[in-house]
Amino acid sequence: MRLQLLVLALLASAAATGASAQNATTFMNNKEIMGLIDKAKADRKGDAPLVAKPILSMAPYRAQLEYRPGTSPAAVHEKDAELMVVLEGTGNIVTGGNSQAVAKGDMLIVPANTPHQVIPTGGAPIVLMTMHVPHPPINWPPAN
Repeated sequence: MRLQLLVLALLASAAATGASAQNATTFMNNKEIMGLIDKAKADRKGDAPLVAKPILSMAPYRAQLEYRPGTSPAAVHEKDAELMVVLEGTGNIVTGGNSQAVAKGDMLIVPANTPHQVIPTGGAPIVLMTMHVPHPPINWPPAN
């Protein structure tokens, strides 16, 4: 729970520092996130292995909730790394052939151009907060 709040606070802080008046969605509390999980459950079609819902957005960043009751095919993002935070449940995240067991509160970053797959375990869905992180510009980080 504290890790969830920390990640959300970091996202909100980052969003607030660069947000314009037009981009007002910079904070979502735990009650709202739990409501998104309930909505994802309700919106699931048949035996779909994944339902995604937006959490926060500030270009070029977008955090989303991923409700994963089943195993989806592996994915690869050629240009973006992907930050994952486990909000509920347990599972295995396979990256480049290596499997990492994860549980509520765990987080990891999948490097760009790395195949990855999320496999729920324990007989229940795994719920993640994910955010794609674009490549930094050339010469980053700047020298002090």
